[in-house]
Amino acid sequence: MIGVVLCGGESKRMGSDKALLFLKENTWSQLAYNKFLQLQIPVVLSVNKHQAENNTDVLPTSMCIIDNQELSIGGPLLGLLSAHKVYPTEAIFLLACDMPTMAIEVLEYLQRQTVIHPLFEAIVFENNGHPEPLCAIYSAKGLQKILALYLKNCLPKHSMKYALEQLNVTTIPLPLQWLPHFYNYNFKADLNRL
Repeated sequence: MIGVVLCGGESKRMGSDKALLFLKENTWSQLAYNKFLQLQIPVVLSVNKHQAENNTDVLPTSMCIIDNQELSIGGPLLGLLSAHKVYPTEAIFLLACDMPTMAIEVLEYLQRQTVIHPLFEAIVFENNGHPEPLCAIYSAKGLQKILALYLKNCLPKHSMKYALEQLNVTTIPLPLQWLPHFYNYNFKADLNRL
């Protein structure tokens, strides 16, 4: 298993690169990276081409997977499949950098589910009937299935939710006390909640 921190969004609503925003002394990307280190799994940062070219001091190239330009996909699915193409035999533990308040206990719980559900294609929390795909674990087999559908032009939608609908998903009801950890910070006004 490898941890992948999703950093490659365009951050248009925020107005600046969310991966480089700070919470106390760490950037949001560093916070997520450090949480994966606590899980004792290898970790990389999923970045777009612009980030890779312009932020090497904060996002070192050796720690980054750049969005694969051969994939005509947008959004988080591009980062996920780009990482899968680099690590085709690894399960991917995905975490978006714009969830800076994610708690290590949530990630540890999710990681333990891979032992309880060894045949999973994806393990996700379910929040009020909706999946939380940006803090989830995807098996190599499940990602191979999604990539194969894409390559056969059988993936008409490139949303994470649609991708999950193609997989055998193990869902976990999201406990109420963990809801705040799943908040995505997308707008400048959201920063007041930190």
